[in-house]
Amino acid sequence: MPDPRRPLVSGNWKMHLTHFDAIRLVQQLSYALTKDDYAAVDVAVHPPFTALRSVQTVLDADDIPIGLGAQHCHWETSGAFTGEVSPAMLAKLDVRYVIVGHSERRALFGQTDEDVARTARAVKAAGMVPLVCVGETLEEREAGRTEERVTSQARAALEGMSAEEVGALVLAYEPVWAIGTGRNATAEDASSVCGVLRGLVGELAGADAAASVRIQYGGSVKPSNAAELLGAPDVDGALVGGASLEADDFGRIVRAAV
Repeated sequence: MPDPRRPLVSGNWKMHLTHFDAIRLVQQLSYALTKDDYAAVDVAVHPPFTALRSVQTVLDADDIPIGLGAQHCHWETSGAFTGEVSPAMLAKLDVRYVIVGHSERRALFGQTDEDVARTARAVKAAGMVPLVCVGETLEEREAGRTEERVTSQARAALEGMSAEEVGALVLAYEPVWAIGTGRNATAEDASSVCGVLRGLVGELAGADAAASVRIQYGGSVKPSNAAELLGAPDVDGALVGGASLEADDFGRIVRAAV
């Protein structure tokens, strides 16, 4: 299991960019980031499915040390699942990270905790790293249910994994109320919940897993607040949305994690 924890900054491009646009952005990122950045921080991008192959080709051809990530997959290896892609398909494209259980997949497409758990295990079995997202809605937060909600989501996702598997994955705390709403969580908010998640990992998988698991914060991360958020205790990186679509902005966020 990795120790010490190395920051991971991931750019979730969501449903943006054609494959031509994606190539351009990766090339811009290659100029925006330096060897010193890569030496201190793991960087990943999560393009739409239609751009994965194009981005993979550019990363390989230009020897750019950015990890390739996917935004979602099904838990089955193959089958009659129109519109889905399998972990095996992603692994063949040298995908390293897969976002599992993003709040938009849960809210808009009905993904359940059971679906998230099955997908996380399938991603791991295919040799990739699941980036498991948890987070509460505004209603849950105002009702004082933040800790209850995020721990129940995380517990369901981690169930059945070995301590080594848990320690090697990534958790991302993404408060739903702070995503694209203009409302921002404070560094104290992020640190508090990430600390709760680390405590849960210790309870489920032991101290070594808790020490090595990487916990990202995701929720309107921007260059203006990145240093404060990424400097908070128990925050090991960021899952970045809109700001990852601009190379200079994303580069500034990466450097805030150094």
